Amino acid sequence: MRSSKANIVSNLFRIANKAKAKANKFKSPKILSRSEEYRQKVKDEIALAALKLDADTEDVPVPGEVSTILHDDICVKQPDPIEIEDVENLERALHIPWLSSTIDGHIPLGRKEVSRERKQKWIFKSSQGNRFSRLVKMCANRLGTETTLQVFGRLGRETGVKEYNALIGICVSKARATDDEEVSIEQVSQAFHLFKSMREQGFELAEESYSPVLMYLIDMGMVEEFHFFYEVIKDQNPSSISRLGYYEMMLWLAVHDEEKIKELCEYIAVNEGEGTSDLQENYLLALCESDRKEELLQLLEIIDITKLSSGKYIANIFQALGRLMLETLAKKFLLAFKTCDDEADNISNLIAIYAVSIPNLVVEDVISKFRDLHQKLDVSPSSSSFEKLILHSCDLHKVHDALDIVDEMCKEGFPLSTEVLHTILRVCEETCDYNLVHRIYSIICHYNLNSNGETFGWMINLYVKMKDFEGAYKMLDNLEERQLAPTSGMYNYIMAGFFREKNIPGGLRVLKQMERAGVKPDSQTFSYLISNSETEENIVKYYKELKQSGVHATKQIYIALINAYASCEQLEKAKQVVLDPGIPVKNLIEIKSALVSALASHGQLSEAFHIYEEIKQAGHNLEPKAVTTLIEYTQSDGELDRLLQLLKELTDPDYWFDGCVRVILYCIRNKNLSSAVDLFKQLRDKFQNDELFMEAIFDEVFALIATSESAYLQIGLDLLWVIKDELGLSPSRKCLDFLLSACANARDLHNARLVWKEYKAAGLPYNVLSCLRMYRALLASGEPKSANAMLQRIPKEDSHVRQVIDALQHAYADHVPKKPKKKKGLKKKKT
Repeated sequence: MRSSKANIVSNLFRIANKAKAKANKFKSPKILSRSEEYRQKVKDEIALAALKLDADTEDVPVPGEVSTILHDDICVKQPDPIEIEDVENLERALHIPWLSSTIDGHIPLGRKEVSRERKQKWIFKSSQGNRFSRLVKMCANRLGTETTLQVFGRLGRETGVKEYNALIGICVSKARATDDEEVSIEQVSQAFHLFKSMREQGFELAEESYSPVLMYLIDMGMVEEFHFFYEVIKDQNPSSISRLGYYEMMLWLAVHDEEKIKELCEYIAVNEGEGTSDLQENYLLALCESDRKEELLQLLEIIDITKLSSGKYIANIFQALGRLMLETLAKKFLLAFKTCDDEADNISNLIAIYAVSIPNLVVEDVISKFRDLHQKLDVSPSSSSFEKLILHSCDLHKVHDALDIVDEMCKEGFPLSTEVLHTILRVCEETCDYNLVHRIYSIICHYNLNSNGETFGWMINLYVKMKDFEGAYKMLDNLEERQLAPTSGMYNYIMAGFFREKNIPGGLRVLKQMERAGVKPDSQTFSYLISNSETEENIVKYYKELKQSGVHATKQIYIALINAYASCEQLEKAKQVVLDPGIPVKNLIEIKSALVSALASHGQLSEAFHIYEEIKQAGHNLEPKAVTTLIEYTQSDGELDRLLQLLKELTDPDYWFDGCVRVILYCIRNKNLSSAVDLFKQLRDKFQNDELFMEAIFDEVFALIATSESAYLQIGLDLLWVIKDELGLSPSRKCLDFLLSACANARDLHNARLVWKEYKAAGLPYNVLSCLRMYRALLASGEPKSANAMLQRIPKEDSHVRQVIDALQHAYADHVPKKPKKKKGLKKKKT
């Protein structure tokens, strides 16, 4: 990107100095006058006040969320986060002194409560890593990395490697998210300053710190910048030189510099045995991951892989051998390991790794290859190698094959881990192979496999998915044999199944059965009960029982209350739910989003948009599901700009696709073809001209046109030409079928004939359904002769086809040609 290293460094520091200048107002010089001291104190206060959450900042926590992140278990009653007063709570939390003054080593009287609060808010445990990462991210987004470090210092939080790594990760994420070169360079320069700060603090630049930056530079092909960081890391941590070789090789592979790749490989070959073994391993790892066959074979000729220092490197080699289908070499290395008296289990694992890495191989062939290699090497399979095959089969959704391997494995006397068993059960649900639960339970019983409450929960869920409630209850009865106690989660699966079937009495019976079994309902149980309450009295009853039982009201409970009240047409009470002071601040936006969805789907669209605007003004975003609900129920004309704005807020690809299709349907209903075409083009670009995908969308749009009034026929015809001319796609059979039906509805014979010709133009042969539709169009247009000719082309062997023909002839009886009556001849009298 720049011509010389000097230019790179200059550019880095130029941008870094800009960022540094912004942060300098928060820094104190070593010697200050009294007036400067006062000004500096004000600036420090501004730095802390900068944590106030402006409405126009993205990914900003609601007031009070910082303390919530650090201590989720405390449920503090919070007022509405939209109110400005709540910012003071955050300031007070930040101004709690971290190091209180002591007298003779004791905390003075009156400081104990402060100490407890301090511990409550700011002690970081290993289990709170995710929450801390969120805090770092939010502060860094608002203040920048340097000021964030100062804020942590002000709080008494000593900055360690974990904090630096979190900030470096944020810099890399921002750099990856932008297309602006200046922004990306600025983020890289910030990462450099963090490296420098780590060095000044005496921390070693380990791989965990520098890997994200180097991988970003590699992915971007920033060669000169890479070498700048390479030198910094090497100088600060000389022991990392061998590991840096991996990243250097990855760089040349990424930019396709064949000369440099050859140079590194030759260096290893020439300097073999001169302390280069670690460097060899790292070059080898990079080549394996990049599937460079020629260079990989060269290195494997000079490296004894039986002496590699890491089992991870050996596994990577066998993965590469599988991907490159180098079976002869794989056998050679396996024999080498066997000759070295390596453990049979290790060899069996390598065979499994090789077999599952071979591309385009069906599961049956992978298993055959696995068995063949074991037989040729005279090695017995191990439990871990069997499990690799099972997991590979599950990845390909071949559950039947996975269970065959389980059966074989158990016959060999190997135990199956519960983790692998749960993976099989999970894939059964994903692939809708619910009936396989019978076989799974049979295997568990036959081989006495280890199982726990989670295992039985999975199996009960699969029985419920099959609507086999008797089988689900039988699983509960079998728990006693395994000396396992039933849980509320198991009963919840059954209860949810009954409620999905709209069997309210069945769902309520589950609650009685829980009471008899001595199982207490949990928040999920009450969530199901409240959601499926048919009266306001039941809603109040179950919520009261929840409070009396001591069960904590989760966000699912509040969402259930909103939906239940909305279903009972008590929308005012649904609005009151979000005012409950017990709602955790971190869940409030999600709960308000549920209210927006409920109001929109029950006809109060203006109220829903009012809450949406409040959320936006507070600097937050509506949940994606609520956004799509707003799009779905906005039907009146003149709302296109608002819908397009809502669509921009959907960043998740799945939700964006759903919302985009809904906006397209809105455009069709309101006869705004140009906007619909623009959205079609966006879909085409996002999904890279996936014709099957686009076909499915067009089918949905033309289905709407076919069921609408005849006035929509013209927009359908115009869209047909757009598909062909502007988008360069061929219309699907369903599109033409729907359009032909629209012609029949409009009794438009001229356009029906044009659409009929399009089948041939698109290379689609006429079938029974297309002929029936054209027959209907001809009858509806009053063309009995042409209709009769079309009728002769329709095969009538199928009874359903005959029924459709009879129905059409009955509906258009006035246009059906009547069969001529046969003239009766006069009988001659015998003479």
